[in-house]
Amino acid sequence: MAERSWSVQDAKNRFSEVVEAARRSPQIVIKRGQPVVVVMDVAEYKRLRQLDRATAPSFADMLLAMPQDDDEFSRGDVRMRDLQL
Repeated sequence: MAERSWSVQDAKNRFSEVVEAARRSPQIVIKRGQPVVVVMDVAEYKRLRQLDRATAPSFADMLLAMPQDDDEFSRGDVRMRDLQL
């Protein structure tokens, strides 16, 4: 079954039906003509979360990817905040 779109009002009125449909395929909820949320089966959600974690670089990988040529880099032109001690 293909994903289906629901207005917020329809989704509220027919929530049990939305949940049952979401067990088969993601259901999109529309508010003011724009998609705002997706209701999906929890197994699919967990699969996507695991996939996201597997492809995201670790903090260590990000640090190791930083340039290591000891060159200086430009700092942003910011105003220092006033400290009252």
